[in-house]
Amino acid sequence: MKTWFITGASRGFGRTWTVAALKRGDRVAATARRPETLQELTETYGDRLLPIALDVTDRAAVFAAVDRAAHAFDGLDVVVNNAGYGLFGMIEETTEEQARAQIDTNLFGPLWVTQAALPIMRTQGRGHLVQVSSIGGIAAFPTLGVYNASKWALEGMSEALSQEVGPFGVKVTIVEPGPYGTDWAGVSAAHTDPIAAYEPIRQARRAGATARAPRDPSVTADVLLSLVDLPEPPLRLFLGSYPYPVAERVYQQRLATWQQWRELAESA
Repeated sequence: MKTWFITGASRGFGRTWTVAALKRGDRVAATARRPETLQELTETYGDRLLPIALDVTDRAAVFAAVDRAAHAFDGLDVVVNNAGYGLFGMIEETTEEQARAQIDTNLFGPLWVTQAALPIMRTQGRGHLVQVSSIGGIAAFPTLGVYNASKWALEGMSEALSQEVGPFGVKVTIVEPGPYGTDWAGVSAAHTDPIAAYEPIRQARRAGATARAPRDPSVTADVLLSLVDLPEPPLRLFLGSYPYPVAERVYQQRLATWQQWRELAESA
């Protein structure tokens, strides 16, 4: 039996993975801004589910929630930093409030949860931090610039983290999903006020997104269960087949550009 701490558990990946863990007999501390959305699961799984009201941007509340979960379940095996949302809009359109809110949730939220969980995991000599990034964490797309920034930052932080906590027996995996039918682009999303000059770019992006049929997030459940059971999990794991050609194209372009301008770079 594993003990989990999952943020953003009310819908999407968080809900899917909470249910999967509970179904196989694990215990889950599941956080949500509105914990009443977890009432059905509480009725089904009883005290193996600990619902906790949490806004991950509140550092003090995060530490209290993690401490409560660790005391209730006598430790933590898996922490999933899943809470986050998409901010859709051009860089020029993004307000300061929107940018700060995006970074607060998608970067500082996982940072606070990670800081709260690490003393527990270091003391145990084991644990697995699963940081939910995106294919947008390694490749940038128009209309998602600040979202990309939040996930690129999460990736850099998590890669460094893996090197810092590995000696203590704590594992880190950055999960990078492709498009799935979560609420990320739906009711959970935020949008900028559009500037008309960008409309052709927006329409092209919208057409490309329409051509992709997002998969049901439930198909990822067994993958996550397998991941957290691995004795030596990978630092990075794509979800689905969509990210592979995107990543291959992006890295080929980057390597080609670096090589093309190597002479100029090395003259510095």
